[in-house]
Parts: sequence; C-alpha cells; structure tokens
Amino acid sequence: MLRILTVEEARQTILTRRPWDEIDLPSGMQEGIQAIFGELLTPDQVVQRILADVRRRGDAAIVHWTAAIDKIEILSIEVSRAQIQAAYDQTSKEVIEALQFAARRIEAFHRRQPSLSWLHNDEGGVLGQLVRPIDRVGLYAPGGTAPLPSSVLMSGIPARVAGVGYLGVISPPVKETGLPHPSILVAADIAGVDAVFTAGGAQAIGALAFGTQTVSAVDKICGPGNLFTTLAKRQVYGIVGIDGLPGPTETVLIADEGADPELAAADMLAQAEHDVLASAILLTPSRELAGKVQAAVMSQMELLDRTYQLTASLANNSGIVVTGTLDQAFDLANAYAPEHLCLAVADPWSHLGKVHHAGGVFLGERSFEALGDYVAGPSHTMPTGGTARFASPTNVNDFIKIISLVGLNETALQQIGPAAETIARTEGLDGHAAAVARRLR
Repeated sequence: MLRILTVEEARQTILTRRPWDEIDLPSGMQEGIQAIFGELLTPDQVVQRILADVRRRGDAAIVHWTAAIDKIEILSIEVSRAQIQAAYDQTSKEVIEALQFAARRIEAFHRRQPSLSWLHNDEGGVLGQLVRPIDRVGLYAPGGTAPLPSSVLMSGIPARVAGVGYLGVISPPVKETGLPHPSILVAADIAGVDAVFTAGGAQAIGALAFGTQTVSAVDKICGPGNLFTTLAKRQVYGIVGIDGLPGPTETVLIADEGADPELAAADMLAQAEHDVLASAILLTPSRELAGKVQAAVMSQMELLDRTYQLTASLANNSGIVVTGTLDQAFDLANAYAPEHLCLAVADPWSHLGKVHHAGGVFLGERSFEALGDYVAGPSHTMPTGGTARFASPTNVNDFIKIISLVGLNETALQQIGPAAETIARTEGLDGHAAAVARRLR
C-alpha cells in the first residue's frame, strides 16, 4: 500500500538515506545466496568470491557463475557479427526505428558537450590542457528482469562522441538463446560498439576489469546494474575507472494542487516498476491531491504486469508526503538529492532556481521522466543514493581525460621559482627546493 506521510514521518522513513549496500535483502535473495554458496554471505562477500574466481579462471568462471546464478548455459561468450545481425530479424521494425530515433537525439544532445584542448601563451611560456579520449571502455547493459537496450545507447553514444577507441558491451543472457536479449544486440549495433559479450552480474564486471581469454580488459566500466553489479564496480575501482556507483533508481515528484493526479500516479508507477528497491516519492502541499494520487496509484497498478516489483517498491521505499508549503517540498527534495526530480507545478520554470541537487530535472507534465529514460536526449544514467550532491549524469566528459600542459621559459622561472622554492622548504622537501634553486642560480 502506498502511504501518505507527514514530513516528520517521511524524514524518519522514506527520506532517510541508508547506504544502498546495507539495505536489507529480500528473503528470496537471501535464500538464493544460501542455495548457491552453501552459506549466507553478504552481497559484498558474494561479489568478492566471484571476482576472485573470474580473475583466476577467466572464461571458465563466467560460464560457471552464469549457470549457477542465472541457470543458463553460455555456449559462446563473445557474440558473433552474424548473431548480432540475426537479432534484427528477432526485433520488430517499430522497436528498431524507435532505437534509431532515440540514438539520433542522444547523439545530437551530447555533441553539444564539447571538451576542448586549449593553450595560453604569454611572455612566461605556455600553459594549457590536452583532452584525450579514454582508449578502452566497457559498458554493462542490464538484462535481468527487464532488458534495457536504452542503457546501451545512453552510455555508448556519449562514448563514441568523445572518441573512445574501443567500446565493448557485456550483458546477461536470456534462457532461450544463451545470448543477450535481441534488443540489446540491436542497440549495441546502432551505438557502433566493437564487441558484445554474454555475461551478467559481478562476473561480467570482473571480465571487463581483469580480462579473460575472450573478453578484452578495459580502462573504464560504465553503465547501471543491480546491487551485485554495483558492488563489483566498487571492488574493481582502481584497477579500472568507473562512472559511479548507481544504486536503486529513484524519483521525487513535486506537485501542487493543479497537478493531474492520474499523471502523477502514472509517473510514480513507471518508477516503482523498475525494481523492488526503487523509490517513487511525491511531495505536495495539497492533502486533496495526495488522496487522489494514492487512489489512482492503486487503480492503475491493477493494469500493470510487474506486480512483484511494484508491490515491494510502493510499500517499502515510496510514499506521498504532505508538506506545509511548496518551498518546503523543494527543501526536502534538495536534502534528498534525487536521481530524477519532476516538477508538476504551475510555471515550473519559475521554480528552477530552487533546485540545487538532482540528477535531472523534468519541467512540467509534458516533460516526464519516461521520456527522459528513452528519447529526450540526455543520458538516463544519473546519480542515485544522494550522490547528485556531487555527481553528474553520464556525459561526454566521462569518456575523456585531461592532460595538463606546462611549457614555461626563463621569464616564468624567475617570476614563480622563488615561491616554489619557499613552499618546498616549508614542506621539508629539500630535493624539490634544490631543483628550483639550481635553475634560479
């Protein structure tokens, strides 16, 4: 049941941030771990064991853990070009055209995000920066309870725009074929990836980080996934770069008394159906709207398929919060720092200055999150778990690195050298100071 809460109740429950790796696991997940490993391990321990095995045994570990966890036999870890082309025949023309349309919009948006090399030349010499793309990037494409071809586009296209040299995609197999879902393969082809591999969860992340007999090691891993995928990214960080640690997806909807309760309910359900740990939160000063949205959620839910995910998400992580004012709703949203912030209010642009922390802001009832998930243009991979306080959505800058350029001359040395020598001696680094002093003399 979707609850209606006071602000204080919400602060004690759904607006309280718990580390996503300390969330209580559903009983079914705990039972699965017990059955596979013979003991009840924490998710971190599960991931650690799988990663160590992939590092040691490579392809054999991928095959083993896919069979043990997903109950699927992988016949070929790398997907052939012929298998990718065959996926087009298994995907409707409507889906292919929609993915191509989305790809064009995503590319157009990210081509407006240039990161430029620059040089500044004066009497002291040259300072500047060189922008270079990352050589090798691996993308994880979720394909568990719902395949997400859109995620391939949302990370793959910005990477291509940035000029990444090698782009590999890895995604869980489906039972029917032992390959990634056909729509994932089509999306990978549209995004122009260089290779596609079959594996999911922690074993997939391990394969990208360490490399195996078949999977090429990469320099950075990007893309959303489930709890175990995210924990695996955290454990391999430092061996490779990562785009972040996306946790369960979340939406905060701020609505006033003029909002359409049916649309608000539809937006909350669209978020809640992602995962049992997903959060959909409505903040409104209108108690009347709160009641209408609650009723609409329950009635619309009967028309949707993912009942298990919806029931768990709405009951445990979601809710409707009645605030004192609209400004208080914005204060709560900023403190929560949601992945998605949807403004179903009159003249939403006039409230934009109140937003300080969010992965993405959706202005008005025609700019709703589901469009952002697929075709609006910006990447739908956004910071979760409150990390919108300091992190950004996936963008071109995730796939480049900046090299500082220093080309100073004698004039600069005489101007700035004495200060460098002083700081070096203050830090007790005589060798640094001597390197400066020898040149000054």
